[in-house]
Amino acid sequence: MLEFLSNNQLYIVLIIVIIIWIGLFWYLLNTERKLSKIESKFQKMLNKKVNEK
Repeated sequence: MLEFLSNNQLYIVLIIVIIIWIGLFWYLLNTERKLSKIESKFQKMLNKKVNEK
C-alpha cells in the first residue's frame, strides 16, 4: 500500500483536489437553490404588502 502511494503521489493529490472542487461546486449549488427559495418568498411577501395598500 505504501509503495502504491509513494509511486502515485501526483494522482493522489489530483484526486483529492478534484474531490474538494466537487464539494465546493455542490455547496455553491445548494446555496444558490436556498437563496432562490428565500428570494421568491420575499418577493411574494412584498407583492402581498403592496396589494394590501
